[in-house]
Amino acid sequence: MKDKAAVSKLQVFFKSNQVGMALLISALLFALTVLLNPKSLNQIAIGSILSLTSMLLIASAGQTLVIISDGIDMSVGSTMSMTALITVAIMQGDGGMDRLFLSILAAIGVGLTVGFFNGVGTVKAGLPPMVVTLYISNIVGRLQYVFTGGTPEYTSVPKWFNQLVTTRQFGFFPHIVLLAVLFFVVVFFILSRTRYGQQLTLTGNNNRAAYLNGIRTSRIKMLNYTIAGVLAGLAGVIGAANSGYIQCGTYDAMSMQSIVAVVIGGTLLSGGKGSFTGTTAGALLFTILNNGLAVLQVSDSIRNLIMGIVLILLLAAYNRSKPVRQ
Repeated sequence: MKDKAAVSKLQVFFKSNQVGMALLISALLFALTVLLNPKSLNQIAIGSILSLTSMLLIASAGQTLVIISDGIDMSVGSTMSMTALITVAIMQGDGGMDRLFLSILAAIGVGLTVGFFNGVGTVKAGLPPMVVTLYISNIVGRLQYVFTGGTPEYTSVPKWFNQLVTTRQFGFFPHIVLLAVLFFVVVFFILSRTRYGQQLTLTGNNNRAAYLNGIRTSRIKMLNYTIAGVLAGLAGVIGAANSGYIQCGTYDAMSMQSIVAVVIGGTLLSGGKGSFTGTTAGALLFTILNNGLAVLQVSDSIRNLIMGIVLILLLAAYNRSKPVRQ
């Protein structure tokens, strides 16, 4: 009986402390990686983990908002790739701060447009979010090749722009972490300190109940997709600086990776529960797992298989609970 009680308490703890568990598993995976390959414990490796985690966290900002509201956004990656290409085109390899400002404005415009049409398709037309955002993602993906004249490759960003994001302090602390912290503060504030954030969570938890309580749920979701699009657009600008060289589809995979990071962090796919703190932990876990397999020189096919199995186990373990419904 005592054993069953202990197991039951452990299960409750595991399911109710997703952030803590994600961080604990990240620490264990990192320790295992170092144990199997001691050479992986160095400033360069730690800096790479911080950089990749920060990039994924930035890409997951809008996705977190969308999933909490009971939606999903498959266009995050293509939007990032598109705005990264636009950033490179505007800066033309040697642009100054004035061109960076224009790039940011263009990214906001592209992201806002993509997010708006995502909202129109899912909220106004009432179509499934995955279908709408995936279709729009395909359109944006094709537009990347139209924009570059049918060629898959494009030019690099100015050296100063790349260094602005990738320069490492103390040998391991990349500047992109500061941008990730900025995104964290903004999204955390939206979710926990604004009326919009509260209404967003209530809408994702029970759309009809939220509507009957005076929340304009359609407007909230429209605004949410638009904000998510803008955040993805800005993430593309940062991604251009972080990569240094951009080609079509560079960040397309971020759509699925951002979903994984958000859900691993404890945000329910059914909406109504989640936090950007959880997304941060999820991004770290995803990065450390992927990095560990790369350090151990596991082939891409086996790496994808292992990551798939591990992620499914994690999701099954603590992302099955449901929010309160009617």
